[in-house]
Amino acid sequence: MTSQIPSSASTNDLQRFRQEALGWLVRRRDAQWSAQDEASFQTWLHSDPLHAQAYAQGETFWGELDGMPDDLRASMRSRLAQDKARLASARSVQQPTRRRFLAWPVVSGMAMAGVAGVGYMTWSHLQAQPTSVQAFRTERGQQQNVSLADGSSVRMDTATQLEVRFYRQRREVQLIEGQAVFEVQHDGRPFHVLAGLTRVTVVGTRFSVRYTPGMPGHAGVQVAVEEGRVRVAALGVAEAERGAYDLQAGDLLTAGQQISTDAQGMVASPVSAVSADGVAPWREQRVSFVDVPLAQALAEVERYRSTGLQVRDPKVAAMRLSGTFDPMAISALHKALPRVLPVRLQERNGVIEVVPSN
Repeated sequence: MTSQIPSSASTNDLQRFRQEALGWLVRRRDAQWSAQDEASFQTWLHSDPLHAQAYAQGETFWGELDGMPDDLRASMRSRLAQDKARLASARSVQQPTRRRFLAWPVVSGMAMAGVAGVGYMTWSHLQAQPTSVQAFRTERGQQQNVSLADGSSVRMDTATQLEVRFYRQRREVQLIEGQAVFEVQHDGRPFHVLAGLTRVTVVGTRFSVRYTPGMPGHAGVQVAVEEGRVRVAALGVAEAERGAYDLQAGDLLTAGQQISTDAQGMVASPVSAVSADGVAPWREQRVSFVDVPLAQALAEVERYRSTGLQVRDPKVAAMRLSGTFDPMAISALHKALPRVLPVRLQERNGVIEVVPSN
């Protein structure tokens, strides 16, 4: 049974135990390892439950070396070989007395510190490396369902690009552009969606995230929850680099709620109820507008396919549009606009312009 780390154990203690464990791992693979050395190792191993736990974790790390990047593995093995050579040189000058092993840490302390240090840094590197990486994108007018390595699923809207990285302690999706609905499987690790300077964190739920900074009126991020709960918080550059997040920070959203952030990741509008159209009407090939400038509405439809329409008159561009449309049915849009707004479509030189009706 694996020992549990007591709350009284400090971070420095745990790091020291891991360094010692990795030092023992290296030394036990030395051809000159003796029965007396093994006895000293067993004394250390059983002197503290945390020693046994650290050594077991170290053995796991050692078994994962083959999965490391080639350049890192080669670099580590080279440094280990150099440090083991220094260690062997230090051992050769000692007298073969009964106290030989007890004097070893004093004589070869710097060499072993190098071995354990390289091992611990590599161990830390392994923890910081993703266990799986996936990248997905949809083209203009395309939607796609994708399955992630943990059993979660993502429904991607048109012109959407994201990268998925799963680590031993967390799961991350970088929404580079577009919008998607996430259905997250619970596996004990937090699930983060990073979009611009906004972070959305969840353990198990279904929610949508939109990040289209190039679109008018959408400089920030929009989050809507269909099931479960999520936290929406500003994403700090330092915490993103470390991959360590404050899971209690930000605004808590429950099912049926939505929120928007600005380009800096700060809340741009308070938590509100999701509209009657739901968190992601685009899944049913619908885009909905409520009192939105015509220019902005047409730009949204253009994400799916060309409308073939131009708006040159600022007054027409500013007209407010409400309604639900199929972004792939452009001919229906052409028919609908003159019915809901005081405009007409005028074709000139092969271009269809939206102009005032009078």
